[in-house]
Amino acid sequence: MLGALKLPSMPVITRDLTASIVVFLVAMPLCMGIAVASGVPAEKGLITGIIGGIVVGSLAGSPLQVSGPAAGLAVVVFELVRDQGLSALGPILILAGLIQVVAGIARLGGWFRAISPAVVHGMLAGIGVLIVVGQFHVLFDAKPLPSGLQNLAAAPGRILGLSVDTIEAAELAFGIGMLTIIAMLGWEKLRPASLKLVPGALVGVLAGTFAAMAFGLDVSRVNVPQSIASAITLPGTELFAKWMNPSIITAALAIAFIASAETLLSAAAVDRMHDGVRTNYNKELRAQGIGNFLCGLAGALPMTGVIVRSSANVQAGATTRLSTIFHGIWILGFVALLPWVLREIPMAALGAILVVTGWRLVSLSHARHLLSHYGPLPAFIWLATLVTVVAEDLLTGVLVGIGLSMLELVPHLKRLGLNVSEGQEGGAHAINLSGSATFVSLPKLSDTLERAPAGQPVRLDVTNLSTVDHTCAELIKDWFQRRRAAGDSVELFGARGKTAALAH
Repeated sequence: MLGALKLPSMPVITRDLTASIVVFLVAMPLCMGIAVASGVPAEKGLITGIIGGIVVGSLAGSPLQVSGPAAGLAVVVFELVRDQGLSALGPILILAGLIQVVAGIARLGGWFRAISPAVVHGMLAGIGVLIVVGQFHVLFDAKPLPSGLQNLAAAPGRILGLSVDTIEAAELAFGIGMLTIIAMLGWEKLRPASLKLVPGALVGVLAGTFAAMAFGLDVSRVNVPQSIASAITLPGTELFAKWMNPSIITAALAIAFIASAETLLSAAAVDRMHDGVRTNYNKELRAQGIGNFLCGLAGALPMTGVIVRSSANVQAGATTRLSTIFHGIWILGFVALLPWVLREIPMAALGAILVVTGWRLVSLSHARHLLSHYGPLPAFIWLATLVTVVAEDLLTGVLVGIGLSMLELVPHLKRLGLNVSEGQEGGAHAINLSGSATFVSLPKLSDTLERAPAGQPVRLDVTNLSTVDHTCAELIKDWFQRRRAAGDSVELFGARGKTAALAH
């Protein structure tokens, strides 16, 4: 019986164990910082990290992806807690998790990938701006204001000390925040090759914490309970009553949609980083749904697959899902055995980590890439989504972006279909595409490309393809890169103009 079980070899377990420690060190400050940015206690983020590691890691369709609290949902949660109260978060997440599970069972995972990259990156850039202007105030031991525009308007007064009651305490906190940022960025730029896996966020938090301890600074610190079990808040008897509230249902749909899109795009990015098992998107969606359902039961933060922790996992040499599971166990063990260590961390240090994290979400390089490769419309969609997220709210921004994406279909309304034929030609797997490759046909295109057998030459003929929008273009380009990285021969025929660049 034991012989039938395929257990990982000892070298694999050793690599996964080492990688899990790296991911744990990356995840700890981010779990707490994102919780603070979401307007909830730090331990709520740690609970989500534990569930994301142990439970979702065991069930995930993307074995090397790491799940946990995401900066991309911090603004959504902050607004929900402000408007609905912390008690509403559990019912919202339970419902959002159920929606994700149903979507996975209905095999809708591929459709989330059809969302324009311009919309997703514009959404993340807008979230990044909101995190930066909100957490900027945390650097002064102050609370963020209710909206992004208010936070932005108050920033000059904050830095000039015009709106700070206790100047000395605020200056001390700001000094800790600046030290954290300098240590984090300095380490990432100057660290020796032998220590390249030590994350900058950890170095920054340690620098800020040790400075506050060494000088006995009177700054706000993280408040975590003696027992992680006491941080779990089970839903009350009002659970079903809250589901009757339209605003709760809307919030659950928004979280399910955004979390799923971010997770599956992150999974696609993780697939480009390694040559191992490819993502099963529907399985990943079901696993995320179960994770968010459990986070709702525990009263924790929502989770997504997160690219920062996932890339650290791959770069640290992880080869199986054991690394993700182990990292969740390390978080649980640390929080259970050493909570007093966490209570020494200054709030300004976590705010500083989130300022850097938010700034990195505002990827101007992606906007330049869209403009140079696909023209002004995708770049405008990116900008419009960003501005609307900051000026209005996240859901409005995403809807505006999706609405503008429809403009890309207008020139091709008479011929939106994508026709596919496959077969063997001269010892190669031949794929012929004709019609229009737009985001509405992306699931069909993705399934066709992924069906191409590994280890066999592939011939992709696009002679009769009249148009390729930037969503499908990015998909084809990523597919080419993965096949060639795996050593497979892939040829492109009939490409014209910018389509020809997809194979390079």
